[in-house]
Amino acid sequence: MGIQTSLDAIHEADRLVDSMRLADDLALDAARTGGARTIRVLRGALGSQDQLVAIAATNALAQVFDEQADVVLSDLLSSDRTFLREHAASALSQRLPRYDTIGRLIGLVIAGGFTGMVAQRTLEQWSSSAPAVVAVALEGALIGVHEPAARYRLVETLGLVRARIASRPLSTIARDGGEDEHVRVAAVSALGQRRGDQAVAAVVRELARHDGYLGDVARLAEIDLSARDDVFGGDRGLDRTGDRGGADPVDLADPAGREGLTIAQLFLHADIDAGLTHAGSGDNGGIATLLVRLGDALAAGGAAHVLDGRHVARVVTLSRGSADAAVASVHDLAIRASGHVYGRVPLLSDPVTSATAWPLRVAARRGIRRVLRAAGGVDLLHLRMADVGSLAAADVARELDIPVVFTVAPDPHAVIQSLDLSGALTRETFGDVDEVEHFWFRTRLVQQLASNASHTVLFPRPELERDMRELVGIDVTSHPERHTIVPEGIDLDVVDRSVAEAAEHAAGLPATPPMAELCALLETLPPERRGLPLLVSVGRLHRVKGMATIVEAWAADAAGADGAAAAGSHASGVPLRDRANLLLIGGDLEHPSADEREQLDLIDAIVPAGRHRASGLLLPGHRPNDTVARWVAAARFGLPGLAAPRGVYVCGSLKEEFGIALLEAMGSGLLVVAPQGGGPSTYVRQGDTGWLTRTWDVDALRLAMGEALTAASAETTEARAARSRDTVERSFTIQAMARALSGVYGTVHHDELEQREWSVSAR
Repeated sequence: MGIQTSLDAIHEADRLVDSMRLADDLALDAARTGGARTIRVLRGALGSQDQLVAIAATNALAQVFDEQADVVLSDLLSSDRTFLREHAASALSQRLPRYDTIGRLIGLVIAGGFTGMVAQRTLEQWSSSAPAVVAVALEGALIGVHEPAARYRLVETLGLVRARIASRPLSTIARDGGEDEHVRVAAVSALGQRRGDQAVAAVVRELARHDGYLGDVARLAEIDLSARDDVFGGDRGLDRTGDRGGADPVDLADPAGREGLTIAQLFLHADIDAGLTHAGSGDNGGIATLLVRLGDALAAGGAAHVLDGRHVARVVTLSRGSADAAVASVHDLAIRASGHVYGRVPLLSDPVTSATAWPLRVAARRGIRRVLRAAGGVDLLHLRMADVGSLAAADVARELDIPVVFTVAPDPHAVIQSLDLSGALTRETFGDVDEVEHFWFRTRLVQQLASNASHTVLFPRPELERDMRELVGIDVTSHPERHTIVPEGIDLDVVDRSVAEAAEHAAGLPATPPMAELCALLETLPPERRGLPLLVSVGRLHRVKGMATIVEAWAADAAGADGAAAAGSHASGVPLRDRANLLLIGGDLEHPSADEREQLDLIDAIVPAGRHRASGLLLPGHRPNDTVARWVAAARFGLPGLAAPRGVYVCGSLKEEFGIALLEAMGSGLLVVAPQGGGPSTYVRQGDTGWLTRTWDVDALRLAMGEALTAASAETTEARAARSRDTVERSFTIQAMARALSGVYGTVHHDELEQREWSVSAR
């Protein structure tokens, strides 16, 4: 197609996800045609009211190898359309260094945020061919910048210039007692990446003797400087610079002495521990629970590899942690050759949400590299999210030559589709929303991770091939041997213990501590509400999880609702809030994140905070996973004098790729309400084990909740509850998931060995 025709196709596409995919065609056309006219047409599109077209034109300019295209992209770094600044900064990474643009990129780094992160990536890319120019420009900027957070970003960026020209200023800043500690931390952390420089090693050793935060980071830098390359075999541990040496080596485990595979997995937006004590707080959602249970199941063995007899002997789960915890975890990893072990990645920042964590890319990359080196040889890295952790980990895996398995899901594609259908996201607002959600960057990251992975794992979906092709742009039929469908799973032992406790208490036995805690919570309700069943939902307080939408659907007055809403309330017109109490489990209520605060404010606007208990709304915050399992089971059996039996579980997520909490609720025997798209459609039987609905549509959600409550109250036997549990037991246990993934890991490892042997023999 011609360049104008490609632009028209983007503007005229029926769906936003289609337009995003067509932007790839525009980029190809721009590269193919080039020339002054192409640049002129693309430049004209930058002011389009269709913000998605403007973004596509910006990225297409990066494919036109003409100096005038560089001028346009450079000018966009100062655009009044702020969403175009980040896209221009990112596009420039594909261009040759332009000296008159470096200053503008540094200005974006100083300003920070996501745009600062992409500008930093571009400067890092440019520093490989123009290190002196980039380093001198950053040193000059430091002279006029005094705000500590901005200085931290500049020093961190200076640390990405791997040439020796940056070592002296970094050492000076690291040793400067008058400098802000956070800025010194950036310098010390960067020095840890400069192996082979004895002067650098001396500075780090000196600072490592200090107590406190700076000393902890210096001790991590000392570990980085001392990491042995040969623990990986060959040149797998080499930095891109090829530097060796430094302090005495850390006593790392010898991978040659290990039996079985070491698999690494990560989620950096959670404090993951074996007891799941932080589940439901901040971003500690279902993925944290999954990684703990899955790591335990994989490391427990019983799934020997069918090709070479090697099983998964060790699982390393990486999550965020403090600098001193990271030091301890490095030594733990070095001596643990089997089992499920945890590595801590210090992000050198206060905890932030996943949506705002992108500027932590450099700290994440260094921490991930440190853990993988300390593990003494990692055979495979499994990535699951299009987030800063996967972005950083993919870089490290490429550097250390570790094969990657990537779980591909239409995320954020499914969210974009839902927001598009609901009218909450339009062409005219796409760029403004993208500034916050980074949809464009994340969709491209999914494509890159999938295309570079040794193997991809897919969730079951009713129309998997179509959805992956139309939403993500991946044809899973072209090379089916590279893709495996693996459902997520849950630990039914935990669920069954919870069901037993709930049933025993309902039958009159004393409450266990978790059940007693729930009883105390229900006792805060007015007496007239204590005989109602529970509508329960578990999850993070995040807009994607739809907690405020659940409250809106539950709290609406039937008298003011339309016909569908009234039917959802009850044939008699009784509002849902008069039929059941609502229990939402999750969130850090004492120190809420910005996302949590947003959801809490929306909930309070629906039901004023002072009226929560009187209205039957319970917000206890997050609880440990085992406690949550018991509370969910109690919704099925009820609590004597406090809650009626036969409650319902509600998932209000805009999208749910599979749904750990939903599976746990079904395993407990509850009827469920779930999103009609994605994974739940493969295991929830409409009108039998649950109701599938448009969760972004408040009226549709209200209708499904009402129908599920009516169906649950009409049950006279345990037959349906048994069918719900059987569904989980047949296909969705954590043990089944571990067996399937063990086969994937073994196949990838076998293929990797064959490729390496072929490479050696071909030399």
